[in-house]
Amino acid sequence: MSPPSAAGVPYRLIATDLDGTLLRRDETVSWRDRDALAAAAAAGAAHIVVTGRAVPWVRHVLDDLDYNGLAVCGQGAQVYHAGEHRLLTSVTLDRQVAGLALAKIEAETGPLLLAASRDGLDGEVLVGPGYREPGGMLPSVAFRDPEEIWAAPLNKIYIQHPRLDDDQLAAAALAAAGGLVGVTMAGPGTVELLPLGLTKATGLSLAARRLGLGPADTIAFGDMPNDIPMFDWAAHGVAMGNAHHQLKAVADEITGSQEEHGIAVVLERLYG
Repeated sequence: MSPPSAAGVPYRLIATDLDGTLLRRDETVSWRDRDALAAAAAAGAAHIVVTGRAVPWVRHVLDDLDYNGLAVCGQGAQVYHAGEHRLLTSVTLDRQVAGLALAKIEAETGPLLLAASRDGLDGEVLVGPGYREPGGMLPSVAFRDPEEIWAAPLNKIYIQHPRLDDDQLAAAALAAAGGLVGVTMAGPGTVELLPLGLTKATGLSLAARRLGLGPADTIAFGDMPNDIPMFDWAAHGVAMGNAHHQLKAVADEITGSQEEHGIAVVLERLYG
């Protein structure tokens, strides 16, 4: 599974977020981005998709893209071999700790709107009353009794609030329960509770190690605050033009948006 010899290649590993970065709003990848990634691969660079989506929510996208490499899914919880349709590693959320974290957050904010992602290749996403699914584009199963959340192992819990915006809710959750769970914002309407210490960098480091690569070999592309740990880990972090202001503030470089072939703009400069 090692990448080809890459003497003189600026970065031997290209890590790309999916939504808002590699994928355009219609869930396609531009031909210019595809060609730039192919040219980088021909020069000796490996490509790893690093996404907040759990495997069941990303598998069909990777299949449509004919992507056969490693993918880091579930905010770093899962390393998935797309070519073999096989889950290589998986980290789950302690449900007792997560329940305590939710109680602490709700004690400060009032009732939350909830969804949850179950572990595994076919893990369901459970969506509770009032929870607004981002874009309405991902398959889910409705629940009414919150106790259903705890019936099987989970990757993460999604939270929303009827009045607080994403930044306010993430800050409130971190203040109330940051010692129990990880808190990240993965996209509009998508604040998540994760196993403490888990980030995209966790999964990316595991996937890179399987390729014999490390931080110094890596250029990373992203658009949301959940990509900050990945930027901290990689040698070079590139924020998309449509990125959240928190990510732009820590990026080494800002490129065009996903609709403007932002990944290709950078890769064409580096790899030709």
